[in-house]
Amino acid sequence: MNKNNKVLALKYRPSTFDELIGQEVMVETIKNSILSNKTPNAYLFTGIRGIGKTTTARIVAKALNCINGVEKICKENLCENCEAISNSNHIDVLEMDAASKTGVDDVRDLIEFSRYGPTSAKYKIFIIDEVHMLSKQAFNALLKTLEEPPEYLKFIFATTEIKKIPITVVSRCQRFDLSRIKSSELFDFLKQISLKENGLISDDALKLIVKISEGSVRDSLSLLDRGLLSNSENEELSLEKAQQIFGFFDKSKLIELFKFIFEGNEAKVIDIYRKIYDQGVDPKVFINDFLELLYYFKNIDSLTVESTNFALNDAEFNEIKKISENLDNSSLILFWQFTIKTLGELDIVSNQNLTIEMFLLRLIYLVGVKENKPQIQKKLKDKTSEKVELPEIKSDGNSNSNKTINQIKNISQNKETEPKKETSKIESINTLKITSFDDLIKICNENKEIKLKYELENNVNLVKFEKLRIEISFNEKLDKNFIKDLTFKLQEWTGERWIITLSKATGEISLKEKLKKEKNQKIETIQKSKFFLDLKEKFPDIKLIDIKEKSEDK
Repeated sequence: MNKNNKVLALKYRPSTFDELIGQEVMVETIKNSILSNKTPNAYLFTGIRGIGKTTTARIVAKALNCINGVEKICKENLCENCEAISNSNHIDVLEMDAASKTGVDDVRDLIEFSRYGPTSAKYKIFIIDEVHMLSKQAFNALLKTLEEPPEYLKFIFATTEIKKIPITVVSRCQRFDLSRIKSSELFDFLKQISLKENGLISDDALKLIVKISEGSVRDSLSLLDRGLLSNSENEELSLEKAQQIFGFFDKSKLIELFKFIFEGNEAKVIDIYRKIYDQGVDPKVFINDFLELLYYFKNIDSLTVESTNFALNDAEFNEIKKISENLDNSSLILFWQFTIKTLGELDIVSNQNLTIEMFLLRLIYLVGVKENKPQIQKKLKDKTSEKVELPEIKSDGNSNSNKTINQIKNISQNKETEPKKETSKIESINTLKITSFDDLIKICNENKEIKLKYELENNVNLVKFEKLRIEISFNEKLDKNFIKDLTFKLQEWTGERWIITLSKATGEISLKEKLKKEKNQKIETIQKSKFFLDLKEKFPDIKLIDIKEKSEDK
């Protein structure tokens, strides 16, 4: 295949140590070990996908077998060994994908093949990609050969899941952890590639690619290739078009949405989110980006544009810094907790879009509760301080007048005591102790919250009840505003903020179902009693339909 017809990830795949980016320490260590003739029996390369593990393995194979030596590895005019390794057809360099060859028989064939020395190269090299996919038996079969291989035999392993490899294997290898490529370094690399390809792409679009790739060179090149192919000739790929191509939305929209949340503008918040959703953005992507933005708002003073992995441009960075000056850190931390919970809830709901909308409304409500709490308390205090003004009544010495005055005094005394009772009631409401689910139902009944009481008894299954936190599951009949209403009432009754979360667990049966079960058990017990059996003998068609317990006062 013509090199110019290859995708960018293959076209610009490094062929020498000098072409590797972001792995200087590893390169220096490997070079020194080869030059000093102290090469390990096995190399183990680990890191995220697309970071260069397999590429590094091939370069190491070249460095060990290149006719020109490690310091002069062939780059253009390839020697026989380097060319064969580059084309993956060298007889002494075997590449094996452990994802498709996982069994012990595959490893035994490999060990049998290793007994024969190299044909044309200095070393016989086995490159095993995704080595963590090997079975336990396959690893055990490999151990002895791995520990004491022939001088001509070298192993090179590559994996993304280092923890899945037995420690006995890891200890027999020289391990190298390939680090993520720095944002600035990856940006410069992509900039050079785009210039070589004569591709017109804006710096903001390149920064978006850097952000999406998360330090993976292969992913970044694939995205760049896709972006350049999607763009019209002689037209620069803008940030807006890149966002459409890669399925990402404008961060400025999310910043604007965040601002309206703190302003309490429900209509604007929902409108912005629906526009984002209409762009095809996945709800989980939205939540993850929301979490990322929360982090920036909380720590903006200690960050730079570069340290955000180019997730923000200069204008967005400055806007966040401006808005964050008026934000309360405690609210941001509370937002973070709610967002994490919502991310988990998305896995148990059928309509993720509506869940996100309710999540945003809950955030607005939280802000409102926090800001209005002092005002609510002041209103309650003012209400309790009201006094009844009585008209001045003069006595004319008449007994009837004295009687009237005494009656008015009695009325006055009663009036004065009434606010005290109201104060006591209000104070008690704000200091109620709710320690159990039964307490909650009882308090709903006492405060005439019939709707909440009904939902708790009929449509809610308790999973866990803790201080200031209730975890529930529910049936399809539960009112959509239940969580919002209950959270507000708990705040009003206790003076503290409660968190209500949805659980995947089934939880306890509802109170209604519990009472029904108990009733059926009582009916069953009565049906087995001697009294009922004697009655049924006299009246064969008799049926026990219902039972009622006699109240104590009757």
